[in-house]
Amino acid sequence: MASFRVGDNELYYERSGSGEPLLLIMGMSGTHLSWGEPFLDALRRDFEIVVYDHRGMGKSGRTEPPFTIVDLAEDAVALLDELGWDSAHVIGISMGGMVAQELVVRHPERVRTLTLGCTYAGGAGATLTSAEVGTRLFESMQSGDRERALRVGWEVNVSRRFAGDEQQFAEFRRRALEVPANVPTIMAQMQAIMPHDTSGRLGEIRVPTLVVHGTEDEMLSYRNGEAIARAIPGARLELLDGVGHLFFWEEPDRSAELVREHASSRAAT
Repeated sequence: MASFRVGDNELYYERSGSGEPLLLIMGMSGTHLSWGEPFLDALRRDFEIVVYDHRGMGKSGRTEPPFTIVDLAEDAVALLDELGWDSAHVIGISMGGMVAQELVVRHPERVRTLTLGCTYAGGAGATLTSAEVGTRLFESMQSGDRERALRVGWEVNVSRRFAGDEQQFAEFRRRALEVPANVPTIMAQMQAIMPHDTSGRLGEIRVPTLVVHGTEDEMLSYRNGEAIARAIPGARLELLDGVGHLFFWEEPDRSAELVREHASSRAAT
């Protein structure tokens, strides 16, 4: 557990495991706890992993919005520098996948392999969260009813089947309450996402890329994952049937194995 400064911002991170370096970039409203222990524990068997909180989120210092996805990508580069990692395997999910796209396009030499999960590239044909789901989330966050916000956040981020697992929800809730979300920063993250568009630059990516998406993702349609995989030369697409946005929470072992196989394929070439 440590923190460091990037300009005026203080970022919190945690480092664990052993093996090749793996940087995990979380999505909108999430913190280092949002990955879930089963997924991280499976990764620690083969990687030295680092999870962190974006500026203004979790245990990172509060920040003054606005900021951009590019700003968040440069935060990730600063973290690699802080860790002394010339390069690393990188996983980015949802908004974190957008950050990872900017990271690899701007600093390709820092990325060994790239895994883009449940994310979006912008451009023609891309689809953000539906108005219905977005309204549910916004109204729950603005209601002042923390329990309602947690429940809605859970329901729209996992499949309908998984949403009924009260034991899983209890763990999701516990982690969310342990490090509460900062609503003004979430709003700033939403504003940063809106203009994101790497669609015309994905063809520049030359690092081995894995794209993972659940077919029941209500936050970002799996069609986005299909479009990203088509645009990146040689990218591999894995669609997880019947799985929601938080695929790594619903299928932690399977998700970790996909990352492991992907990293190993680079070592074999």
